[in-house]
Amino acid sequence: MFFGGGGGSGFPFGDFEEMGGMPGMGGRRGPPKDVNTTEFYERLGVEKTASFDEIKKAFRKLALKHHPDRGGDKDKFQELQNAYEVLADKDKRDLYDKYGEEGLKEGPGGGAGGGMDDILSQMFGGGGRRQQQGPKKGKPVMHPLKVTLEELYTGKTTKIAVNRERICVKCEGKGGKDGAVQKCGTCRGRGMVTKMQMLGPGMYSQSQGPCDDCRGQGEVIDEKNKCKTCNGKKVIKEKKILDAEIDKGAPNNQQYTFHGEADEFPGAEAGDVVIVVQEQPHKRFKRKGADLLIEKEITLLQALTGVDFTILHLDGTKLRIRNEPGEVIKPEDIKTIPEKGLPFHKQSFKFGNLFVVFKVSFPTALAAPQVALAGQALATMKKEDTDMEAAETVKLQNFRE
Repeated sequence: MFFGGGGGSGFPFGDFEEMGGMPGMGGRRGPPKDVNTTEFYERLGVEKTASFDEIKKAFRKLALKHHPDRGGDKDKFQELQNAYEVLADKDKRDLYDKYGEEGLKEGPGGGAGGGMDDILSQMFGGGGRRQQQGPKKGKPVMHPLKVTLEELYTGKTTKIAVNRERICVKCEGKGGKDGAVQKCGTCRGRGMVTKMQMLGPGMYSQSQGPCDDCRGQGEVIDEKNKCKTCNGKKVIKEKKILDAEIDKGAPNNQQYTFHGEADEFPGAEAGDVVIVVQEQPHKRFKRKGADLLIEKEITLLQALTGVDFTILHLDGTKLRIRNEPGEVIKPEDIKTIPEKGLPFHKQSFKFGNLFVVFKVSFPTALAAPQVALAGQALATMKKEDTDMEAAETVKLQNFRE
């Protein structure tokens, strides 16, 4: 048998007789005795007699707490969304109060809805409810934070003041007393109106613009019933201090998100404040990832006999830098000092390298005694040209463009 035999065990909507006949042939006689019509209310923590505003307020509070972006449980948040989707819709709520969650699956027709096609669809995994997207979220607010290389080396904790708008607690975001907010009669709640302008005899131009009566809001509030705290704006300005911790070795443009700390509006989830690291140029060090680079100008004598100098590192310590005795440093030579760069981001126990690029400064001229001494010191490097007697003598001059 296609439905699995008698007793209704293979039938997707329970007992056949309880439904009052074949699907599409009449409504059900009533909900089964064990139908649960309180679970959605319990999820939101409200009574069955709760008003729409109470349901909306409860959902908003729980959604902020359990949102996955704020570390909440994804499944818990989905359960809250499903409950709010039903209880915020009058028709769905009436259906749920009578027949429970199963009644919602069957649809508002009180039975199998579309007939046998719907039954087959549900038996083989089709159909299902459209998932609620949840309240619209406000735009994020980007907050640039200038940070020096010294601060990126050691890490930084700072306080940031954020000016934002929050829902008025006095009127709970309504703008006034219950029922004070009315749809604008001029624009019929659209916030926009069509305006006609005469260009000449029998000639008009048509354009759309904000409604003057409601100032583009689509609603009006009686002056005497306006909330005195927010003056009918539904939100009030607030200053919030955020504690931002910048990691050691954080890269340039690294973002730190503070969920729900930006502007807040009725019917919408508060936006995020995003701190953006802006690394400032350093007078001595250049950075690439966790590696650092400095340029060091040395004399020809130092290039030939060795270097010995100190630098002040980013953490305030002094580094004495020397090369191997007898090692000659050529122009543009790059030497490496291991593990003296920046800490790796998220691995602050590991460090990059410090690279030194040497710029050799040559003397502009030598006196005769200096030439003789240099010749003696570097005699082993001198190569004689044996064919000079027959050659014409010329002198080098400085290059001129």
